[in-house]
Amino acid sequence: MCVSALIVTFLEAFINVFSTALTIVIFARVILAWVPTRLPWGLNDFVFAVSEPILAPIRRLLPAAAGMDFSPLLALIVIQYVIPSILLRLLPPTVPCLG
Repeated sequence: MCVSALIVTFLEAFINVFSTALTIVIFARVILAWVPTRLPWGLNDFVFAVSEPILAPIRRLLPAAAGMDFSPLLALIVIQYVIPSILLRLLPPTVPCLG
């Protein structure tokens, strides 16, 4: 069995799932900012706890333009395009196992 190919495949899948999960959390944060509501089971606290460490540094660097916060947009661009492309390029290419 070719363990290195399995590890690389697992890491590729993990990067894709992780970036998708972060995207969903940031979308939820934006929706919760527009429609203030309390979600059950502490989901509000979870969404804010996961998204704030990502959005706060961007918010400090990016000034608010006309009262609009563009940090979620920039975070989504980085999470969906920049980080996966960089991380996936760092992984070695998968070589099919022979034998």
